[in-house]
Amino acid sequence: MIFHFLLFRHTAFFMDEQVDDRLKGKACKTSETDGDRNKPTYCVTDVPPWYLCIFLAIQHYLTAFGGIISIPLILSEGLCLQHDSLTQSQLINNIFFVSGLCTILQVIFGVRLPILQGGTFALVTPAMALLSMPDWECPAWTKNASLVNTSSPVFIEVWQTRMRTLQGSIMVASILQVLVGFSGLIGFLMRFIGPLTIAPTVSLIGLSLYDSAGVKAGSHWGISAMTTVLIILFSQYLRRIPIPVPAYDKIKKLRVSKFFLFQIMPILLGIAVSWLVCYLLTIYDVLPSDPDEYGYLARTDVKGNVVSEASWFTFTYPGKWGLPTVSLAGVVGIIAGIICSMAESVGDYHACARLSGAPPPPKHAINRGIGVEGVGSLLAGAFGTGNGTTSFSENVAALGITRVGSRTVILLSGFVMILMGILGKIGAIFTTIPTPVIGGMFMIMFGVIGAAGISNLQSTDMNSSRNIFIFGFSMFSALVIPNWIMKNPTFLDTGVKEVDQVLQILLTTHMFVGGFLGFFLDNTIPVIPLLFLLSHL
Repeated sequence: MIFHFLLFRHTAFFMDEQVDDRLKGKACKTSETDGDRNKPTYCVTDVPPWYLCIFLAIQHYLTAFGGIISIPLILSEGLCLQHDSLTQSQLINNIFFVSGLCTILQVIFGVRLPILQGGTFALVTPAMALLSMPDWECPAWTKNASLVNTSSPVFIEVWQTRMRTLQGSIMVASILQVLVGFSGLIGFLMRFIGPLTIAPTVSLIGLSLYDSAGVKAGSHWGISAMTTVLIILFSQYLRRIPIPVPAYDKIKKLRVSKFFLFQIMPILLGIAVSWLVCYLLTIYDVLPSDPDEYGYLARTDVKGNVVSEASWFTFTYPGKWGLPTVSLAGVVGIIAGIICSMAESVGDYHACARLSGAPPPPKHAINRGIGVEGVGSLLAGAFGTGNGTTSFSENVAALGITRVGSRTVILLSGFVMILMGILGKIGAIFTTIPTPVIGGMFMIMFGVIGAAGISNLQSTDMNSSRNIFIFGFSMFSALVIPNWIMKNPTFLDTGVKEVDQVLQILLTTHMFVGGFLGFFLDNTIPVIPLLFLLSHL
């Protein structure tokens, strides 16, 4: 996002540890005289100086910050936690902790590339579809802050019941990813999943979240517009402007180095500046103090004393919210998201291998990577994040910016995220970000997800009427069908409740409808050879 996808789908692969170690210093170690300044300064098995490792690890954490923190903030609405900031902060801590744990597993046991793991938006859409079903729709009283007692057993059971169902569905669905990865089926499946399947699937992940972005941005359009403008300014206009910082090395001693601050962390900077403005407008009472007035949600004191109430240290563990339960409809919907997640991860492995200077990998390295991601999603479900894990494309892109492809840096990033997941005050601070600031961030992030999906079409012939038909029909149908089903929820009545729930989840999940139609049409409509057409002119 900014986001996960096949930005570099046709790049090189990684290789196994034995070959990797044998080629260390050959495939990666280059100099300016080699004529290729794009080669990394530090390759996969190199270890930069300790101070550089720490700095780069924190930088990777900040790069992934926007994508990771967005997921629990979106899920909190479906979980009826809009007015329970303390629990929201725990969800944020959970997802950071599990992301760090999965990153360490991936670097050590998985594909063994410098690739960071985090939450995936591919599972947000089916999760929200599950939570929006009539059986799981939040009670009206949970939407009224004055009626919510966050410590009451009734309220706790309301949101924990939903979380446990989401947990169990994710855990069961993730077993498919484990089997596909460790059995080697991923290579077979990818032969049938082309750009015309992936483009509508990923695009619709972003486009289907327009309502959530609009509601949050509409709480104060001025603040949300400012956040959007700042992120655009930092990421597009100022990204090539370096910030001079002091640096030290053994050769040149103390010197001034260039640090591309705006290019590396534009989202964090945009949020921070808008957050500060909201704080100043709050302490000077420029923003309304009446909860019923427009602009109240832009205040920084809306969440009350959540930071002071949060503990300094919080520890997550499997089953924290109770024993997970399983919903058949939820499992089927989550599987659709996991298939999309696997496809994007394979593309990220390719890109990461090229940017880290690694030679092409054997297939079993990719199989291990997908298998470990499945284990990561299993852990994410068990620990109660409400989400799974996938590879982060924005952190892969950061490898090209920093020219540091060391596994050690990403490994250290995993430990940084675990530390942030343990510090309870950190999660609480993030929940105090004003609603319109989040809305402004969503305007950028979800738009980029949609564009990232469409960009995959550059590897196919869009002058072909066949391809235009498949993509256009898949996209439009994926917008029409879920919208109509949501407006007519009683239409699906087969007489079997479980079947109705499965159909409800699938047909209201935009990415499934678009991806399925793209997959079916792309694999059944014949490709008419160009020579055949020319011969009939």
